[in-house]
Amino acid sequence: MRDRRVLALIAAAVFAVSGCGATVAEGPAAGQPVTVTNCGQEATYPAPPRRVVTNDIGITEMMFALGLADRMAGYVVDSGQNGGIETSSWKADFARVPRLAEKIGKEVVRGANADLVFAGWNYGFSESTGFTPESLRQLGIASYQLTEACRNGKGQQRGIMPPLDALYTDLRNLGHVFGVADRAERLVAEYQRQIDDVRRAIPAGAPRPKVFLFDDGKDQPLTSGRNAGPEEIITRAGGQNIFGDLDDSWTRVNWEAVVARKPDVILINDYGGDLGSVADKEKFLRSYPPLAEVPAVRDGRFFALPYAALVESPRNPAAIQSFAAFLAGR
Repeated sequence: MRDRRVLALIAAAVFAVSGCGATVAEGPAAGQPVTVTNCGQEATYPAPPRRVVTNDIGITEMMFALGLADRMAGYVVDSGQNGGIETSSWKADFARVPRLAEKIGKEVVRGANADLVFAGWNYGFSESTGFTPESLRQLGIASYQLTEACRNGKGQQRGIMPPLDALYTDLRNLGHVFGVADRAERLVAEYQRQIDDVRRAIPAGAPRPKVFLFDDGKDQPLTSGRNAGPEEIITRAGGQNIFGDLDDSWTRVNWEAVVARKPDVILINDYGGDLGSVADKEKFLRSYPPLAEVPAVRDGRFFALPYAALVESPRNPAAIQSFAAFLAGR
């Protein structure tokens, strides 16, 4: 953001648009820069961005939930998420905002004339592809990183705060950056009320079934440590994440560890696309010999939630409600 030409162009723009019923103001102090803490670093935005490119469905839905569709140049979502778009509360916004590509890259964001990219590590940002916040800065394009995916200083491990706090932090930060802080606070309060309703409905002293989040992978399963969305979806719903002791977000484990931890329930990540249907995943889990005596498999206790509800997104509170109802036998 040190390129003076870019700063001048952005600061000179006038932003007064509306989206999804929320009026987007010019900014907190009419042209004054806004600084937020993102992934432990201060990030300053001279004025509300007006040509945002997002990567992935949950990140895109955060923009839509804040009423910021009119601030977007487009979004990047792969075809495996078509089902998620069809079931989205913001389906109309997905239809009117351009879908730019299935894989994000420098050419995509430059072609969209983006002034900000909202993505995350392993949610678009990757050293292996050369698409990073630093590479964007060199192009004069600002970035905002998904807090669920922030690196925590331990190699490639991700996650610097509890997953719901990450959601609330991103909503509030974006609210300040785009001048819709009141809208962000209303969303956070609404989500907190939803989750409090679930907490109050769980009887005191109720047993907490052990839950294994199965994303995919037959050789080494991909699951959730304590820093990814499923951790709090499971625990706030009344369960116990069997890998909640891992200081990481989405991470690989081995089947021996799954068997040893004896999950009572298996929560399946439903991608709704080419990465395997829920039925295919359940069939594999039922037929894999080492899992035969695992309580969840033996008793047939499987539950599926869509990918867009398990990653950091506005769907997280509703996911907690539906999983709580399953655990309670409702």
